[in-house]
Amino acid sequence: MPKSAPRSPCCSAISHCPSTISAAPRSGLAAKPKIDLDVVTISDGILPTAIEMVRAGDFVSHGDRGEKRWAFTRDYDGNGFKLYLCGPNNRAHRERLVFRDYLRDHPERAIAYSELKRRLAAEANGDRDFYTGGKAAFVGETLRLACLMT
Repeated sequence: MPKSAPRSPCCSAISHCPSTISAAPRSGLAAKPKIDLDVVTISDGILPTAIEMVRAGDFVSHGDRGEKRWAFTRDYDGNGFKLYLCGPNNRAHRERLVFRDYLRDHPERAIAYSELKRRLAAEANGDRDFYTGGKAAFVGETLRLACLMT
């Protein structure tokens, strides 16, 4: 479900997709001052235009890692945000929403995720691939648990 109304005629949804911050108010979790947004376009055909629009907005493009979801950052090292751009019916986007919602409904799982992220951040020494890869098993298991509930 979109967190806010679309702001462009090429977008069908804009969703705030945080992870541990979803449960932070209820669990006392610390959360980084970062924003993760998923922007869903009205069609796959408009993606090239949307990608250029985002690039023109001073975002750094990190490309598509095979999910048909383009990653962008702005002021990543400060209090900036990550923006993911995808077409409708994108599996990665759907999974991010399922993961977010499961953590909101299961604060104990959000706490475990927060602890994992802290440990990985300490071990990664700035290596984002190591950090992201270290979360993969936890994310996969959480998605499996969420699917068991439906």
